[in-house]
Parts: sequence; C-alpha cells; structure tokens
Amino acid sequence: MATFLYRLGRRAFRRRGVVALLWVAVLVGVGVAASTAPAPPEDSFAMPGTESQEAFDLLDERFPAAAAEGATARVVIRAPEGRKISDPIGKARVDELVTALGDGPQVASVADPFKADAVSKDGTTAYASVTYKVNSMELTDQARDSLTAATDDARSDGFTVETGGDAVMAEQEMGGTAELIGIGVAAVVLLLTFGSLVAAGMPLLSAIIGVGIGISGIGALGSTLELSATTSTLAMMIGLAVAIDYALFIVSRYRAEIAEGRAHEEAAGRAVGTAGSAVVFAGLTVVVALAGLAVVNIPILTKMGLAAAATVGIAVLIALTLTPALLGFAGKKALSRKDRKAPAGQREAFAKPKLGARWARFVLRRPVTVLFTAVLGLGVVAVPAASMELGLPDEGSSAPDSTQRKAYDMLSESFGAGFNGPLMVTVDTRSANDPEAAAEAVGKEITGLGEAAAVTPANFNEAGDTAVLTVVPKTGPSDAATESLVKDIRALSGDVEAETGATMLVTGMTAMTIDFSQTLDDALIPYLVLVVGLAFLLLMLVFRSVLVPLKAALGFLLSVAAALGAVVAVFQWGWLAGVFGVDQPGPIMSMMPIFMIGVVFGLAMDYEVFLVTRMREAYVHGSSAAESVITGFAHGGRVVAAAAIIMISVFSGFIMENDDMIKMMGFGLAIAVLFDAFVVRMAIVPAVLALLGTKAWWLPKWLDRLLPNVDVEGEKLHKELRGTAAPAEPVREPETARV
Repeated sequence: MATFLYRLGRRAFRRRGVVALLWVAVLVGVGVAASTAPAPPEDSFAMPGTESQEAFDLLDERFPAAAAEGATARVVIRAPEGRKISDPIGKARVDELVTALGDGPQVASVADPFKADAVSKDGTTAYASVTYKVNSMELTDQARDSLTAATDDARSDGFTVETGGDAVMAEQEMGGTAELIGIGVAAVVLLLTFGSLVAAGMPLLSAIIGVGIGISGIGALGSTLELSATTSTLAMMIGLAVAIDYALFIVSRYRAEIAEGRAHEEAAGRAVGTAGSAVVFAGLTVVVALAGLAVVNIPILTKMGLAAAATVGIAVLIALTLTPALLGFAGKKALSRKDRKAPAGQREAFAKPKLGARWARFVLRRPVTVLFTAVLGLGVVAVPAASMELGLPDEGSSAPDSTQRKAYDMLSESFGAGFNGPLMVTVDTRSANDPEAAAEAVGKEITGLGEAAAVTPANFNEAGDTAVLTVVPKTGPSDAATESLVKDIRALSGDVEAETGATMLVTGMTAMTIDFSQTLDDALIPYLVLVVGLAFLLLMLVFRSVLVPLKAALGFLLSVAAALGAVVAVFQWGWLAGVFGVDQPGPIMSMMPIFMIGVVFGLAMDYEVFLVTRMREAYVHGSSAAESVITGFAHGGRVVAAAAIIMISVFSGFIMENDDMIKMMGFGLAIAVLFDAFVVRMAIVPAVLALLGTKAWWLPKWLDRLLPNVDVEGEKLHKELRGTAAPAEPVREPETARV
C-alpha cells in the first residue's frame, strides 16, 4: 500500500493542475445536481420492531384521523387571580382568541375549550387546541406570526396566555456562529503549528471541498434515497473534523521530509506513502464506527451514519490526491519563513528537543505515576455516568422563560403533570366477538391499575374494528413512574387477548420516547462490540501487534466513560450549569451516547494511528522501544495536539447555542476529545508502551503469517527507494538504556 500511495502522491504533485481541476469539477457538478434535485423528504421517525411503531402503523392504516401528521399548538389561557375563565369577560376573551386562531393561515381546525371540555376543574385555566394542515417543518412564517399575534392580543387585563406544541417549535439555525468560531480557531492553530499561511490554508481548503462534495451529494440523492436534510448534520460535523486531521497529518509529514533534505516531489510522494497509509486506516476505522450505527435499527440513524461514512471516504480521497497537488502549487511557501532560509537538510532540525519529545521522556521516566494519575482521574470523572438517565427533550426541559415551558407548567398545575404526556392505547378488535365490550374491558383494566389519572372512553374508527383510548398518567412524561405505567399497561395485553380476543398496543409521543430510549440502550453494547472489535482487527493489521490495539480500545472506552460522566454532572445533575448556560437540568438525550461514541471513536483512532504509526515506523527501522516512543512524540505530538485543539474548538462552539440539546452534544464531544487526545493518547499510551517495552509489538507467529502485511510504516517502500535487499534484523538497544 505504501508503494502505491507513494506513486499516487508523486503523480498528483506532478499533475497538480489536472487533479485540482478534477476535484473542482466534481464539486461544481455535485453542487449543480444538488441545486436541481427535488426537495429532500421530511424526517421520517420510525423504530421498526417496537410496540409504539407497530401501533402507529396500525393507526395510520385504519384510523388516519388519529395519526394525523399536521402540526399542533395548545394555547393556554389563564384568568387573572380571583376570577374564572368562565366569567362573561373570560368567556368573551376565549371566544376572541379562538376566532383569531381560526383565521390564521394553514389552520385546519381549532377546538373551543368550552366545547372540548378543556377547562380546569377550578375554572381558572383553559386551553385551545390548534391543528394545522401541514407538519411543523412546512409551516410558513405567516402562520407562525399569526399564532403569535393572536396570543399577544389576548394578553391584556391580567390574562396570561402561553403556547406549546410543535407549531411553535423554535427553529435551530445551524451553520452560523458555532462553525465560524471553530473555523477561526482552526485557522489560528494551523498558523501557529506551521508558521505559514499557505500551509495553514491547505487543510482548511481540503476540508471545505470535501465537506462541500459530501453535503451536496446528500442533497442530490436526498429524494432518491430518502435522505432528509437532517441526515447531513452528522456528515458535516465528522467530515469537517477528519478532513482537517488528514490533510494536517500529510502536510506535516511533507514538511518533515523536506527538513531531511528531500526534493519537493519526493517529499510529497513519501508523505502520502507513509502518512497516507495511516490516513487510509484511520479513515477505515471512522467508516466502521459510522456504518455501525445500522445495528441500532432506526432508519434515520442508519442513513445519517452511512451518509457521514461516505463523506469520510471522500475526505480520505481528497487527502491522498488533492493535498499533494496543493503542495505542488505551494512550493516553498508551504514552509515557514525560517525554514525557507535554512540550508536543505537543516530545516526543522530535531536536534533541539521539542516539547513532545521532552514530555515523552518525562513519561518514560515515571510511567507508573503517569498511568495511575491519568486512569484515576478519568475514573473519578466517569462516576456520574453510572446514574445516567436517558430521554428525549420535551417542553418541560425548555428554558424557564420560554412560552413552551410556561404553557407546560400551566397545564401541569391546572390539569395534572401527566396531561403533557398522554398515552394512546390502540385496541384491534377485528378478532373480538364484541368490539365495544372488548374496548370497554381494556379501559377497566387500565383504570384498575390505579396509576392513571384518567382514561377516556374508547373512540372507534368508521369500520368499527379499531378503537383508541387516551390514558393520562399521574406523573410527567419523563418521570420513571410514567415509564412503569407504560410497562404495566403492556403487561395486560396477554390477559386482554385471552379474555376478549382483542389485541392492545400502547403508543403516543411518551411511549415512543420510552421505546426510543430503550432501543438505543439495548443497542449500545452490541454497537460497542461491533465497532471496537472491527477496529481492533484493523489496528492489528496496522501495528502488527495484539497489545497496542487492545490498549487503544480500552483507552477509548475510558475516555468515553469520563466524557459521559461529565455530561451527566453538568446537564443532568446541574453542576456548573450556569457556567455552560444550561437552563434546565434533565435526562440525557437518548441519541447522545451512541452519537458521541461514533464520532469520538473515529477521532480517537485517528489520533492513535497518527501517533503510534510513527512509533512503529521508528521501531521497525531499528530504534529501541523507548526511543520509538520519543520519536513518535517528536514527530507526531504537535500534530495530534493541534488536531485535537481544532476539534475541541469546533465542538465547543456549539455550547454557545440556545438549545440545551445542542449544548449537550457540543460539550460532550469537546470534553471527550479533550480526554482522549490529551489524557489517553498523550499520557496513558506512552506510559503503557514504556511498561510493556518490546512486548508491546509482540504478535504470535501463527497470527503474523495469517495477517496480510499492509506495510503502513513504509518499510518496503524504504527498501525499494534505497534499492537494496532486506537488511538483517536490526540490533536494538537493551530496554534498560537511559532515555
């Protein structure tokens, strides 16, 4: 592989104009295809194999009215203190509000509180349900403005009016401040790392082109493959991250080859042949992690993972071809001014100890102390993860000063906490002898549980073979008691079917949230086993070792556990909530752990491959185990640190967003990269390698013969370039030698 990539790098360097034009043509072509393609479909949230999805499908087939997908709004109005909403003044105000709501664009219907029994028992509060003809994503600004105007007009003479529901869902504007901050910090870090504007710009330019092609490709294929706009979110995040990393690594190796006195074309070829091999395998580990999201069996996650994996593949191809082409255009400008003036072979000389080399020597002198401190520290931070509670955001987790949160609290106070999370029990009576009796029996069984605040009478469809009962829990949607109620109702299914012949299923947003969290929780361990197992095999090919891949996998798990612990402490327990702008501590978003694992795993393996392949290369070429660690840090430490700082900055930018879920993702990813890059890769890895010595590179002979030799360290390439036969086994210094 190294020989092939070496030739590819030299060819791209020589024919840089053709290569650059080809990639620009691809970007323009895909961009045109995306601009002319039909609009992508709306998000289709489905969870095959779950009871809530089965019930939803049944309702969609037999009871379309119950499964309507139009946006809804619940406008809550409360009379001034000491007065009733049913007073003449209150009733007139409600009538005016209902009329104003009904006059809004795209409104299908408005339920009058006095006709829909939507007035609280104390008579102080009522709510009007507004149903729209389209879903929340298709609501126009005029429709939202009309809703806001109607509620604002009703707020006078002491009346309180607040609105909840997906019709008032605030749109999250991504791609703004967060990304600009990340790219700005990335530019500064790259400039400080390379000391050259041209060298700093190449990774950014490569990343922009790669992500542009990936995102445009998703847009072009959106209608064909049913890829919604949301599918591109993960692709953009991980694509930007790895594209900068890969180009950064190759440019850094190119400058190191120049420092050794090689011609520019030869340096580009060697950089792609050695660093490019690491890029290929690092990219493969990321693709494995993202494609592995398919094991969750949630279509939207599978599509997001595969789309992001394709974007990573494009980033690898661009790094291997466009980066050497850009190096050809840059010439000496890819070097710092100091290096341009230095004689050939003395640029960036390693005679002066670098910070990375000094740190490696420190760790090698005190491996036990460093290892114990790092593991203990991450272990302590990981403790809160044991109490992690998963859930999906609802209006109860909105900011306290938002209208959604105020409406949620008003409904809870006046109608009960469970009113904001009703359950929908679907009864299939096709096999029942007496459908009405069967539905009535289901209602009695649920009422008999004593855990529901109310159970409405059964509502049958036109065919009379399917009924829907609404169950209002006594507790809120995210309360553990509500989850217990869902399980208890489902446990009645067998007895109901035996007695009446009817089957019952529980759905509704609360039940779907519970099933979604459970599905992700059940898939977490299989997902970890899959991605870590496959990555272990890939790393065995790269490093020709058993213990190095094992150490890499265990270190990743430790950093993820610590990151989850930090997320729980801040977003669930509320520690330092004010510092990070967390309005309302609550359950951790269900998708957060598995998303974080997928993204961070890819970046962690990038850092592992970039850092340790240089150690492996030095070891294969004759250095002792201790010297190889120092060499790896001298050449790769600064690059890994720069890449990690860039990613931490990119992800930290999202902490500034207003939405708590976006804050959570940004914080979790940033802290995970911080732990993995600077604690695991920079401290635990050299400490473990120091303790293992030559045993770190041990591989059973039978396994060595079985595994193909991919030659990531470029040993065969070096032999070919020297034009000599394979040398004898190099003599290594004793492990007791001073470092």
